[in-house]
Amino acid sequence: MLVFVLIGSAGMILLLVSLLVGDLVDLGDGALSGTSLGVGAVVFGAVGTIVVANDLAVWIAYVASAVVGLLAVLLAQVLVRRLASSEDGVAVSLVGASGTATTDVTPSSGEVSLDVPSELERRLARSDAPIAAGTRVVVLEHSGSTVRVAPHTR
Repeated sequence: MLVFVLIGSAGMILLLVSLLVGDLVDLGDGALSGTSLGVGAVVFGAVGTIVVANDLAVWIAYVASAVVGLLAVLLAQVLVRRLASSEDGVAVSLVGASGTATTDVTPSSGEVSLDVPSELERRLARSDAPIAAGTRVVVLEHSGSTVRVAPHTR
C-alpha cells in the first residue's frame, strides 16, 4: 500500500505545483501536461489504496490503478486542452449584439444586459440620446468594458 500512497502523494504535489505555478512538465509539445500527469498519479494512488485496503490481490490493485489512472490522464488532458483553447484574452466584438437597458442610458452613463452567451453580467453603456430603462437596444460600438448603444429598431 505504501507504493500507492507515495505515488498518489507525488501526484498531488505535481498537481498543486502545476495549478499554482503553471505546468512545469510539458511533454510532446503539449501532448501531456503536468496537470494531467498529476491527476493520473493521484487517481493511480487512490485506486490502488482502495483495492489493497479491501484485501484484494496486489496484482489487481496495479492493473486497476494503471487502467483508471491512464483514463484519468486522458480525460484531464482533454479538459486541459479545452480550457486552454477557451482562455480569455481573445477580443470579442459586441457590435450588433442586442439587449435591454437595465437603467436609463444617457450620453455619460447607463447599464445594459446583453443577449450574448459570453455576457453574464451587466455592462456599462452610453448612448447619443437618452434611452429609458427597459428599452431594447443594439450595440453600435464596443470599447473596453463600455458599449455605445441605440434603441433597437425591428
